[in-house]
Amino acid sequence: MKLLSTEIKNNVLQSMERILDENRKAILEANKKDLELFNLEDQAMYDRLIVTDAKIDGMIASIKEVRSQEDPVSKTISTKSLENGLEINNRTAPFGTIMIIYESRPDVTIEAAVLAFKANNKIFLKGGKEALHSNTILTELWHKALEENGLSKNYIQQLVLNREETQMFLKNPPEKLDLIVPRGGERLINFVKQNATGAVLVSGRGNNFLYVDENADWEKSVKVILNAKTAKISACNALDKILISSKIENYTEKLEDLYKLLQVNGVETLVDNDVNILIEGSNLIKDASVWKEEFLAMKCCLGAVDSLEEAIEKININSGGHSATIMTSNKESAMQFMEEVDCAAVYQNASTRFTDGGQMGVGAELAISTDKLHHRGPLGLKQLVTNKYYIFGDGQIRE
Repeated sequence: MKLLSTEIKNNVLQSMERILDENRKAILEANKKDLELFNLEDQAMYDRLIVTDAKIDGMIASIKEVRSQEDPVSKTISTKSLENGLEINNRTAPFGTIMIIYESRPDVTIEAAVLAFKANNKIFLKGGKEALHSNTILTELWHKALEENGLSKNYIQQLVLNREETQMFLKNPPEKLDLIVPRGGERLINFVKQNATGAVLVSGRGNNFLYVDENADWEKSVKVILNAKTAKISACNALDKILISSKIENYTEKLEDLYKLLQVNGVETLVDNDVNILIEGSNLIKDASVWKEEFLAMKCCLGAVDSLEEAIEKININSGGHSATIMTSNKESAMQFMEEVDCAAVYQNASTRFTDGGQMGVGAELAISTDKLHHRGPLGLKQLVTNKYYIFGDGQIRE
């Protein structure tokens, strides 16, 4: 891909801000068609599908934010002069072509494309069929912004493919795919990993844990639990699993209070054997595999552990590698938890809902990566580049 100047890229983004604002009615009408065709059984997906004026404002704000950020391409990472006279310059470089496969959320069509484009990448957008009308008009608006500035529509392309066609595209892409990002549930991620021939960066799966240590502030813990579980069930940073230390003061009473509070707030709560014995009429977990499940619903698991080490082990065996929180006033316990829990984001005394590019100061994000290569956590503008070595010589040969 030809390297575009920062000015040209920012002009495209500025055009897109105006075009989105001018076409609000058309965007909302397209989204209405998607909503009318949607099966309401999956409430979390339906919530992600909805586009409102406020969401359009958010799309425009995301573009403005990326436009204001420093261009991440061709930045010097390191330089070195060797004794043989060679000058070694390591610089950031675009990936090339990125494909993102996502479910339901039309705003990803804006957020993914703006980041990929500013980082000088070409992007293929493969949204779900449930958001076809919304994604189509948003892609058309991108094309208007590109053409206004004398650029090809090929920079941002929408793929309208069924499952079989997507499978074939992943196995035999018409051009090299330098990075593939599946953004959705377990089924989507597994489908992409099984079929893709290019590099896959996994994102979007949550199944996040919170551990209440024996030295926790109980009022703070309850407040954080309710926020992380109920604020937005459709988000990958929502809380699904709660572990309570059996050594906490007034253990039984606190368990009962938390169980009742979750019920009052409409959260279906499943419990392990230790908790079930103490809480009359509670719903016992019948299959241990539920600890590995991401719910995306008003549902959670509540379990007891006897030690910090047991909590860490249970989290590492079952979590999706996204986010985990410890509620404790003990700094040593917090640090042990944060060092040993294998997640992209680890917290002390805070809600998992903060695992978000905007909330963490990264800005707009392509996804939340749970992989360790090439990057972990929010994939912002600075993370959508790779590197390249520039070596300047004067006829040197290797002896």
